[in-house]
Amino acid sequence: MPTEIDRTPPGDTPARPDPVRGPGQPRRVASEALFGGGSVVLIDHEGETYSLRRTRLGKLILTK
Repeated sequence: MPTEIDRTPPGDTPARPDPVRGPGQPRRVASEALFGGGSVVLIDHEGETYSLRRTRLGKLILTK
């Protein structure tokens, strides 16, 4: 079953839950929405900062 891609700009939060996503379904986000033209996104998780990097070949690398 295809899932709608969240194209919310970085830093914006949707005002209401995604009506396409059912209970227990993972949120799908387009990488363009995360990176916004850049190649690195910093993710804060449980007091740690992670770096999500897009390589020149289009691969994703997550590092602590």
